[in-house]
Amino acid sequence: MGLMQKLALLWAPFDKQEATYQQDLLRSLLVMAWMVEARDPYTGGHLWRVSQFASLLARDAQLPPQEVARVAIGGFLHDLGKVGVPDAILGKKDKLSDEEFAVIKTHPEVGWRMLTGHPLAPLAEAAIRAHHEMPNGKGYPLGLSGAAIPMVARMVGVCDAFDAMTSTRPYRKGMPVERALDIIEGQLDQQFDRDWGQRLLRLGRAGDLDHIVGHSDEGIPLQECLMCGPILVVRQGHQAGQKIYCRSCTAEYQAQQQGDTLRLVPTGAKGQATDLEPDVDAALIQRFVHESAHAVAAVLAAETGYSAKS
Repeated sequence: MGLMQKLALLWAPFDKQEATYQQDLLRSLLVMAWMVEARDPYTGGHLWRVSQFASLLARDAQLPPQEVARVAIGGFLHDLGKVGVPDAILGKKDKLSDEEFAVIKTHPEVGWRMLTGHPLAPLAEAAIRAHHEMPNGKGYPLGLSGAAIPMVARMVGVCDAFDAMTSTRPYRKGMPVERALDIIEGQLDQQFDRDWGQRLLRLGRAGDLDHIVGHSDEGIPLQECLMCGPILVVRQGHQAGQKIYCRSCTAEYQAQQQGDTLRLVPTGAKGQATDLEPDVDAALIQRFVHESAHAVAAVLAAETGYSAKS
């Protein structure tokens, strides 16, 4: 056995430990973001969808795998700072007052401060802090414009807005994809980056976003609550007979097998407090971590110059 092979064997346990450490750190951030999202029953699947839209843009642009991973992770973590927004504002069903909107506008900076000093900060700081900046300089929190806005934030920003428009909220139904695309097209160079916005328009009008719009996981569309609309999340691990609850109106639904899919049928009952507790989709997060693992290590090595072998 040559010297390099012997050294590789010696380093292998340290590489494995470092990779496990990085994956555990990423998993903890994703779980935190998931729990923040779970405070608003009308945003189920939002983080997954934004992440999927943004990574689809990155792959369409043929960005390298580590950049695709950075974009996907930034999309999943972009709203982390909403942990600092009170429930009364986050879930308000009427138009926000100027004072309430000012509170909402603090979430990029709150998220950025939460991540400052974290070992994985290079993966998501730009998306978290700058996804509400606009090319015309009228965004927040810093009023950046044009190319001064980091690329990943420009990508996540247009995907975030597209998902918000096509998703149901307490005060309105989600709009058709074509209507949302028309709005984005009318705001290119103003609210949205032209290059990434045009790429989203092309993919959307070709139907390449349809498998993500209105879904909470791959192949799993949101299902209708009779009172609240399409906000019920079905997971890959759910089975026929299982009870699922609307965390907005507390209505109880039972899953029934219908061909290859599950259909939710109202039972007429209401969920109790323990039924309505937010529950992390550990399987989805683990799959996300696994898919991102190699690229995460590459990004961190490039950003910090550190790897398990350095």
